[in-house]
Amino acid sequence: MTPFTAGLLATPKAVPMLRHAVREHLGGQACPDLQLCVSELLSNVITHLGEGTPVTVHITRTADNARTRVEVTDPDPRVWPVLRQAICDDESGRGLALLAAVSLRWGVNQGPGSKTVWCEL
Repeated sequence: MTPFTAGLLATPKAVPMLRHAVREHLGGQACPDLQLCVSELLSNVITHLGEGTPVTVHITRTADNARTRVEVTDPDPRVWPVLRQAICDDESGRGLALLAAVSLRWGVNQGPGSKTVWCEL
């Protein structure tokens, strides 16, 4: 797989557009778990940092070529994602739980003036 990189503004209409771009990059393969992770990471930026936040999305293979790594970098190093337990009536709050369920591992890297939330499939 060749690496995928996209710089975009985090908006609700960007979520399906990004999923489509990722699917096209992968040659039309469905890869539902990968698309779910991309959608949830971008949606978290919209929810917690606001619409129009600039982000960079990277999808690469790990050094050992055994996993696919998804990274979403945003410009706010202070607002970190928190895995929480949503109850049945909650209309949101399940994004990181979904990410944790479908990925092998996930985490956050803080940079100067940015943070990157990542997962590996």
